[in-house]
Amino acid sequence: MDYYAGLSAAGHWGVVMGMSDVRPWGSWEILDEAAGYKVKRLVVTSQQRLSYQTHRHRAEHWVVVSGKATCVLDGETSYAGPGDCVEVPIGAAHRIVNEQDELLVIIEIQRGQYTGEDDILRLEDDYGRCPAPR
Repeated sequence: MDYYAGLSAAGHWGVVMGMSDVRPWGSWEILDEAAGYKVKRLVVTSQQRLSYQTHRHRAEHWVVVSGKATCVLDGETSYAGPGDCVEVPIGAAHRIVNEQDELLVIIEIQRGQYTGEDDILRLEDDYGRCPAPR
């Protein structure tokens, strides 16, 4: 992961462009981040899906850039193509799925008091990343 702290183009101190990670479903990259928000580019590979998850401290706004997303929000499935947007309220269970043969690219805008990666509660996961039942 490459990242650095400094002054962003918007004049905010914090982690700025460049932090990224490869995940079993594809990859993400932080495009911008400051107090109260984070902007990520998600690339979901063909026939993969993110975990079904919730967040305690943030809402998300997804914009589909390319491909077709199957979106699960609180158990309801919808579909979104280029230019379509999906709102994910704080606490809502959600998942992005790429059922297509092409890459799915989404810009994800996270809004809330805390946008750290540890604000993920996985409910279901194809890659064994759910916490053990208590």
